[in-house]
Amino acid sequence: MTSSPQQVLLSWSGGKDAAWTLHLLKQDPTVRVVGLFTTLTEGQERASMQGVRRDVICAQADAAGLPLIESMIPQDCDNARYEAAFADGLAQAAARWPGLSTMAYGDLLLADVRDWRRALCARLGWEALFPLFGRDTGTVAADMIAAGLRTHLCCVDTHQLDAGFAGSRFDAALLESLPAGVDPCGENGEFHTCVSAGPMFDRPLAIAQGETVLRDGRFAYTDFVPAG
Repeated sequence: MTSSPQQVLLSWSGGKDAAWTLHLLKQDPTVRVVGLFTTLTEGQERASMQGVRRDVICAQADAAGLPLIESMIPQDCDNARYEAAFADGLAQAAARWPGLSTMAYGDLLLADVRDWRRALCARLGWEALFPLFGRDTGTVAADMIAAGLRTHLCCVDTHQLDAGFAGSRFDAALLESLPAGVDPCGENGEFHTCVSAGPMFDRPLAIAQGETVLRDGRFAYTDFVPAG
């Protein structure tokens, strides 16, 4: 007797790692991604840290053919309020998909972050999966590009990478131009991305690049908006 695939909710920031995780999970017959889970900042309507607009994230979810669970957090959110909002989001998901209790993440490195996510999920009775964790980031980056994933740098930490990289397309030329010590996937927080096409989507997104602004004296954010 064949068992049913394990239901999985995927943490979604709008960036390449989450998108690539979705691509890999879609090829795994033992799991079924039922939805995406995103954390948005109230008053900004953007993914926390990455700064991807809510309407872009909704368009990504639509292109992936998956419903979106939204967890809203206040600006200057402390850990307690983040965990409360996260718990509420998981409760929404569990009510929608009875039996769902697994969250997948796109983390590649940073064991402390992985362990924190795992402990947070465990406190709420959930399991955390990390399909990409421990893989060579250079190989993963090359695989993404070869498979047709199209994404641009939407946030650059100028303490680690020059602000001029903000808005750049994530491609082979960019990988070659990254300074020594910068992770090819930006896994140490050097940069974040906004995905507009790839094998995880039914169709490419029409998005346009907007202005780049410096926030907190450190982070260069490039805006991406739905075209038309």
